[in-house]
Amino acid sequence: MNKSTLALAVAVGVMAQQAGAAGFIEDSKATLGLRNFYINNDNRDSGTKAAGAQNKNEEWGQGFDLRFISGYTQGTVGFGIDAIGLLGVRLDSGGGTNGATSTSYGGTVFPSKSNGEAVDNFSSLGLTAKAKISQTELKLGTLQPKNPVIVTNDGRLLPQTWQGGQITSGEIKDLTLVAGQIEAVKGRNSSNNENLSVGGANARVANSNKFYYAGGDYKITKDLTAQYYYGNLEDFYKQHFLGLVHNWAIGPGVLKSDFRYFHSSDDGANGNTAAYFGNGNYVGNVSGKGPIDNNLYSGLFLYTVEGHTFGGGYQVSNGSSDFPWLNQGDGSSNYTITDMQIQKFGRAGEKTWQARYSYDFAKVGLPGLTAGLVYLRGDDIDTVGSNRRENGTGASEWERDLTIGYVIPEGPAKNLGFMWKNATWRNDIPGQRDQDENRLIVSYSIPLL
Repeated sequence: MNKSTLALAVAVGVMAQQAGAAGFIEDSKATLGLRNFYINNDNRDSGTKAAGAQNKNEEWGQGFDLRFISGYTQGTVGFGIDAIGLLGVRLDSGGGTNGATSTSYGGTVFPSKSNGEAVDNFSSLGLTAKAKISQTELKLGTLQPKNPVIVTNDGRLLPQTWQGGQITSGEIKDLTLVAGQIEAVKGRNSSNNENLSVGGANARVANSNKFYYAGGDYKITKDLTAQYYYGNLEDFYKQHFLGLVHNWAIGPGVLKSDFRYFHSSDDGANGNTAAYFGNGNYVGNVSGKGPIDNNLYSGLFLYTVEGHTFGGGYQVSNGSSDFPWLNQGDGSSNYTITDMQIQKFGRAGEKTWQARYSYDFAKVGLPGLTAGLVYLRGDDIDTVGSNRRENGTGASEWERDLTIGYVIPEGPAKNLGFMWKNATWRNDIPGQRDQDENRLIVSYSIPLL
């Protein structure tokens, strides 16, 4: 039994004795989230595809997300427990086009059987013990953190979850501090906990069970927030993050400025062992893989007025490697302004500009209806082929994402949501195929407590 599991068992034992205490039950909440999810991914350029690659990935399923969040027992130290139960039921897997490969942990949405077919259903249960003193909270067990160095992905039927411990403190006015250690991850298409890795590494054999993170948000004024975070995936990379977010009332609207900087370097085996290398631009190594070495700068500006939001941004990815983040190849998210529906736009040498627009139709009498459009283009991408030589003078890629959503605002079907997400990705990166993708999502949340 590892340390976090033992601590969780002890904490649950304590809470079992105090479950009747005032506050534990009275402040508890339970909800059942329902998500009907369909995805269709059209992979183009069949002449350049790898052997056995599918032209189309298509899956459809029904997800159930049951959550219980307890209150705290009374006393100087309050105890509680949270639980999350996840179930995904396959409605269709596209007749063998579920996107599974020999190296992946599963298909686009569902885990795969040994023959590559999608399973009929998959499920998991996560428990989290928690304790609170004043404004400081400790959690052990199943976590879903979201900060600049670790982001939980919720882009498919069921969300990603992590195993570990986290402490959050708000004892100092305007300052929120957080620190944690992650030991394993359960992918959005899996029932099993896996070790941690990065893109490009051989995740089956080159992985880690320790990711440490710490940092904080300081509200300098009511409109200006500064951030610093540090993350370390043992044997892969160390990462520092600095951020600054400012909201400025200009005329009838508000201008939001969001500046981000990441400095990432190699750690342990990643510096000298090929199986641990990440993707990048290392001439002499197969496909350019090598140690983590990346500096990423970005700025995003959003102006919101009368339901309209206009935005633009720019990002530069410097260094010999791609931008690193926790990524086992089973679906992941990162905290860049370019984390889009299909691509991340953080390749070695890449310079990306973006333009975006969204509208909230409540301003014209249609509350609950929203729409958004984002366009990104990245240039000067450095890539190395299987011949260990650099591919040309720099590749490029672009992506266009369109999202339309509607949530019923009132009546018997209140909170029933519908969403269509459409994306197009085009590129001239050697070995990569263009993609068109559609997602249709119907969601509903039922309060139980």
